[in-house]
Amino acid sequence: MTIWDPIRYLQFADDRSRPFVDLVGRVEGDPRSIVDLGCGPGHLSAVLRGRWPDAEIHGVDSSAEMIDKAVADNADDKVTYELADVAAWSPPEPVDLIISNALFQWVPDQLQVIERLAGEVAPGGSFALQVPNNYNSPSHRLLHEISSRGPYASHTEGLHDDRATPPEAYLDLFTRLGWSTDVWATTYLHVLGKDGLDGDNPVFDWISGTGARPILQALPGGLREEFSAEYKSGLRGAYPRRPWGTVFPFERVFAVARRTD
Repeated sequence: MTIWDPIRYLQFADDRSRPFVDLVGRVEGDPRSIVDLGCGPGHLSAVLRGRWPDAEIHGVDSSAEMIDKAVADNADDKVTYELADVAAWSPPEPVDLIISNALFQWVPDQLQVIERLAGEVAPGGSFALQVPNNYNSPSHRLLHEISSRGPYASHTEGLHDDRATPPEAYLDLFTRLGWSTDVWATTYLHVLGKDGLDGDNPVFDWISGTGARPILQALPGGLREEFSAEYKSGLRGAYPRRPWGTVFPFERVFAVARRTD
């Protein structure tokens, strides 16, 4: 099981949060009950609270480290957090909004899970999700190419899957259910390492906190260091530092669907 590091994840909190802010901005209505699937360290609960001041918010995440951080930092008595596997989790009663930020790419059979959870949305409620769609980017191609060869391959078998889901799949799912659906993709040009911050290889720091984490954790100590050095070298070539920082293009897929019955 992958262990998540909330501090590492939050290193780029502003950049990582922007897609969630954009997703929230496209949700209509005034939900009274909200479930945040894959809530992580809880830093985005404030975004939901800012949009819907009176809502009850419940965050769910499978990482004990993330939930511990969320609970420790939470000062909102109308926000609760729960440790659970989203693939098997259900709310105790229908909710007005299920929202998810960069979670479902980690969930096996995600479309079936989403359809099951959509059945837990109250009439007139919404389901909103955002997932990364950058598996063809240099960062991920290098990750998979390097970890699939030499001494690394025997430790990383099964960790190279392309977890991308085409936007059309979400459109097909929700329209088949008869929901009003809005699906789109956006490429963010994140500028990392501004003013010399974020270390000498900010793209590695970013991805080592998310997409590369399972591979890094699967490698034993010595090999992990060797792999990291090789991967960092490739990333420097793919994402050269510019006078204003390192540009990291990152495509995201969004879907916002509203139950119309």
